[in-house]
Amino acid sequence: MLDAQLATLRALCDTFVPPVEPPAVEAHDPTGFWARRASDLGIHSSVALYVETELAREDRDGMVALLDALGKLRFASLPQRARETLLRTLGRVSTDAAAGIAAYRGLTLLLFYGATGDDGRNPNWAQLGYPGPPTVEPGTDRLETWTPPGELGPIEVDADVVVVGSGAGGGVIAAALALGGLDVLVLEAGGHLEDADFPADEAAALAELYWRGGPTVTADGNVAILAGATLGGGTTINWQNCVRPPAAVRDRWADEFGLDGLDDGTFDAHLDAVSDRISATTACSDHNGPNARLAAGAEALGWSWQVAARNTDPGSYDPETAGHVGYGDRTGSKRGTLKTYLRDAVDAGARVLPHCEVLRVTTGDGRATGVEAERIHADGSRTPVRVRAPRVVLAAGALETPAVLLRSRIGGPAVGRYLRLHPVPNLPGFYAEPQDSWWGPPQTCIVDEHRDVVAGHGYLVETPHVHAGLSAATVPWRSGRDHKLLMGRASQLSTFIAVTRDHGSGTVTLDELGHGVVTYPLDDPLDAEVRRHALGTLIDLHVAAGADVIVDLHPERRLWRRGDDLDAFRDRLCALPDGAGGRPLFSAHQMGTARMGTDRVTTVADPEGQLHDTAGVWIGDTSAFPTAVGSNPMLTCMALARRTAGAILAAS
Repeated sequence: MLDAQLATLRALCDTFVPPVEPPAVEAHDPTGFWARRASDLGIHSSVALYVETELAREDRDGMVALLDALGKLRFASLPQRARETLLRTLGRVSTDAAAGIAAYRGLTLLLFYGATGDDGRNPNWAQLGYPGPPTVEPGTDRLETWTPPGELGPIEVDADVVVVGSGAGGGVIAAALALGGLDVLVLEAGGHLEDADFPADEAAALAELYWRGGPTVTADGNVAILAGATLGGGTTINWQNCVRPPAAVRDRWADEFGLDGLDDGTFDAHLDAVSDRISATTACSDHNGPNARLAAGAEALGWSWQVAARNTDPGSYDPETAGHVGYGDRTGSKRGTLKTYLRDAVDAGARVLPHCEVLRVTTGDGRATGVEAERIHADGSRTPVRVRAPRVVLAAGALETPAVLLRSRIGGPAVGRYLRLHPVPNLPGFYAEPQDSWWGPPQTCIVDEHRDVVAGHGYLVETPHVHAGLSAATVPWRSGRDHKLLMGRASQLSTFIAVTRDHGSGTVTLDELGHGVVTYPLDDPLDAEVRRHALGTLIDLHVAAGADVIVDLHPERRLWRRGDDLDAFRDRLCALPDGAGGRPLFSAHQMGTARMGTDRVTTVADPEGQLHDTAGVWIGDTSAFPTAVGSNPMLTCMALARRTAGAILAAS
């Protein structure tokens, strides 16, 4: 960036995080938190580096153009209040400016509160009571990946089956097929990080482990998506909640979509086998503050709740470090595919190749012949990879699997349609005592009282993975002072979320470069009713659990303080819109974009997972789900993958 642009960016970052007077309850500022501005930590330089190196050219040009426009308005010379007024005005008159301002604000807050210095610490953490990432001994039990011969030139390789993706579905299928005697090659677009390799810095962890670098907003601005993009996929970064699919959903998948065995003990056997292999247990489900508050609220209201089972090795489980599993479990206790199925696959002779992005499936005479891919090197260069295989399993996730199918021009008219996201509204509450959200597992309590509250649809109430940087980027920003006062109380924060089972759907299409474009219109009236009901439930749970203050995440940032009119607060929140320009929604669960079923027009694969129109191509991830499952999908995905692996072996 030019010096003038960097000066404007510095002023912009300092607008988001200015120095403020300490609140009345704090007579002094022993940690320097209240006096510290963003530029004191060099945040503007880090944001500039991100814009210049991580964004696509079109996005980068737009972000720089915003700085030029602010420069012409002499933004840097204005006082704090005038800067804030100018930003609000620009956001109202231009959607592009609003998006750019939001992006700069999110990056600034994430880095100011979440990034670490050379000493591995952040000076703001002392005020927040945040202990920072755990220190662990480096692990020695590392998954052995494959190094292809002559990898600096074009790579050609043969296999009986190529599995695209290494997460909940791909890992399970790779293990089953390798143990069944097939020559298996697993291709993973992400890198291989494990145990002590996982980044301790929030911003770095999001960039290295998550799809497109972290919370990625749909093209229509309605939902922020979190998805894994690393070896082990979502099982490496998820929150370990092992929830069985509801009986009503299983019955529908069997009756309406033809998935035989889903409604009886046949599928129970798959669920049991997977649960055993990944050590799904309630023995390591300690309640931190938010989970204890959620359980207390449910108890006070007489609502049904349960202790969550988690895929954890009890021998290495440590609640002091378990709160960081969303950035990779540095202790190695998490029983994701990195520690289970991928090891089974490698032990049985499978090859695993990370940093390898699949472009398309190759076909001949109506059946699979392999894939074309690119090996991604550390310097960003790419090497062509050609795999010859009569069987291809697509398990790249419900966002990338349809993109591969679309680029390959196979799968039929339903490819990329019926995207379900389990859109999540969340509601923070502040309590009188520290909540220690980062101690213990993120999710150990599930309130299932409202699972089917509206026409068979509903939601589960859970708690999220909470850390300083992402929390700061999520807490609504109305002014620099207002936001900093809220973050100063971060240690007293508990957040409840509602995982809604969506009735409506979105799409995955391709842009002109062949990259996936995700859209999710919030136009389904049943879903809107479910979200309104869920918001009222989150309010009631906080009140019953003893919250002093409840904060809505809508840009209006409505507050309820104990003693205020609760009904008026609830009515106002439920009247405010969700999605773009309104209350943010999040998704950690993506499903349905290459779904299984008997109808060749509305589904992509047959009830066992093989494409209707291309023999030898199988769907092995959550994109195969016929509908939203209505529970954390990992366990269901693994069980369905085991079922599909059996079908592949039977057809071999």
